[in-house]
Formats: sequence, structure tokens, C-alpha cells
Amino acid sequence: MRKSKHNINLLYRALLSLENEEECKAFLEDLCTPQELDAMAQRLSVAVMLNKGAVYNKIVEETGASTATISRVNKTLTYQTAGGYEIVLDRIKDYV
Repeated sequence: MRKSKHNINLLYRALLSLENEEECKAFLEDLCTPQELDAMAQRLSVAVMLNKGAVYNKIVEETGASTATISRVNKTLTYQTAGGYEIVLDRIKDYV
């Protein structure tokens, strides 16, 4: 197995080992820079808004995301690259 593939699988296992929001927060804050966390959170917010039918201008205004980021997230949602957004959006629908 390539080292990078092993490292990615290790990350997946680490995420799956977390038991609650507090542990997840602690791990991600240790693992990621504030900018990386902001970028991931922004993409998720864009996905939530796109899923609710928001238009690009509204998404830019509310999230500060670039149209390129919005387009990339929209492409992923539309073509269901891996289906990850759909899984998460379904599971957090009562939270957002």
C-alpha cells in the first residue's frame, strides 16, 4: 500500500474513532490550521445552502465563499462524486 493511501486510511480511522462533538472539535483543532477548518466549514455551509436551493449571490453574501468554491461544491453535489455530502446533509438536516 502506498504511504499516502495508508495515511489517508489512518485519518479515516481516526475520525471514526471520535465519540462526540467535543472529541471531534479537539482533534480537528489539533490537526488543522484555523484556515483549513474555516475552508472546510465554508464548503459545508455552501453545500447546505445549495441543497436548500439558494442562489450563488446569496451564498456568496452569507458565506463569503468565492463563486469558484460554490461551483466546485455544486459540481460535487450534482454529480455525486463519492456521495459524502449527501450522507452528511441527510444526517445533519435537523441541525441546520
